[in-house]
Amino acid sequence: MKVIMSDQRLLELFLNDIGTAQQLLDVLEQEFSALSARELTQLQELLTHKQPLLRMLESHATERSKLLLQSHFNADSAGLQQLAAASKLGTELLSSSSQLSELLEQCQDANLRNGRLIRSNQTSVSSMLNIIRGNDAPKLYDKTGSASNSNKQRPFSQA
Repeated sequence: MKVIMSDQRLLELFLNDIGTAQQLLDVLEQEFSALSARELTQLQELLTHKQPLLRMLESHATERSKLLLQSHFNADSAGLQQLAAASKLGTELLSSSSQLSELLEQCQDANLRNGRLIRSNQTSVSSMLNIIRGNDAPKLYDKTGSASNSNKQRPFSQA
């Protein structure tokens, strides 16, 4: 009876997390667009949507692990396969687990892509600020044709 209770709950968690992961993937795609357009207000709004989704996925993963352990199975894919073999819902459990894994992998790829864009934007902004501050001024030549030593920092008002 305990296996039946936990396999039904596991299936519910998987199905809920599939929807949550799809929402997260949508948020990550919107985040990419906002990062590309540098829309900071939209990025802040997306962050407020993204954080609860991540917390929910994390809490459900913990609950799934506890359910597997309570049913005397390992809290990993091998344990899930063993539970599925002993359950009437086995095919559905494995199918939903696979679907969730694929969605989470897509989310991870999108998140890595967004992280690369963020780092690229940070480098670009930092470079622009260095030019404005005079830290990264182009090398100028003096009247003799050699590089001048103008390493002075300029205040923003003189940029």
